[in-house]
Amino acid sequence: MAVVSQSRATPLTLLPWVAHAYTATGAVLAFAATRAAFLGDERSAFLALIAATLVDASDGALARALRVTERLPEFDGARLDDIIDYLTYVFVPAVVMWRAELLPPGSGVWVLATVLMASAYGFGQRDAKTHTTDHAFTGFPSYWNIVALYLFVWHLAPAVNAVVLLALALLVFVPVRYVYPTRTVTLRGPTLTLSALWAALLVVMAWRLPATNGPWMALSLVFVVYYFVLSLWLHFRSSTS
Repeated sequence: MAVVSQSRATPLTLLPWVAHAYTATGAVLAFAATRAAFLGDERSAFLALIAATLVDASDGALARALRVTERLPEFDGARLDDIIDYLTYVFVPAVVMWRAELLPPGSGVWVLATVLMASAYGFGQRDAKTHTTDHAFTGFPSYWNIVALYLFVWHLAPAVNAVVLLALALLVFVPVRYVYPTRTVTLRGPTLTLSALWAALLVVMAWRLPATNGPWMALSLVFVVYYFVLSLWLHFRSSTS
């Protein structure tokens, strides 16, 4: 009589699911941010989006440490990551900006539609993330969650906010390579240190809402300037080499 063997779950087979479950918490945080936005609680919305960004910044290292591709080849963690990234970096920030009335009445929805469509194009590009020696993003990497926080804290005129969003949406189509903070090799130490300090400042800015006074915005811009200068330098260096 033949005996049919059945595979049994072991700690090693379950380990990849730990990494994927951690990535999937980003979807829960996206829902929490959306709920907070509809309740008019921008502070909680931005804190949830920042938490989702921290998950995204660390889930790749966890996946590599647990060797998920090797142990669970039939599950596409990169696809899961892209779906959640579009939610937390693009769609939900657009909802937050709409609910916070950061854009001109009437035309604001078209500005956000442009953001959503431009980022859909960006996410769909095969070379959206380059995997050469120096990892990078191609085109503006859809950091709309961060843009939304800055626009909310800055209290700029809605028309100015619209111009900023449209300009950044246009940059999605410009094939400039932008630093991938956790993976770009060049100056990785300073980049990780500054990005950690920057993340802490963003948490402070979000935590203090609706208060927007203090030096936190100005201090946080140090990393923003560093990021764009380093990205442009690396892009033009690679273009001329």
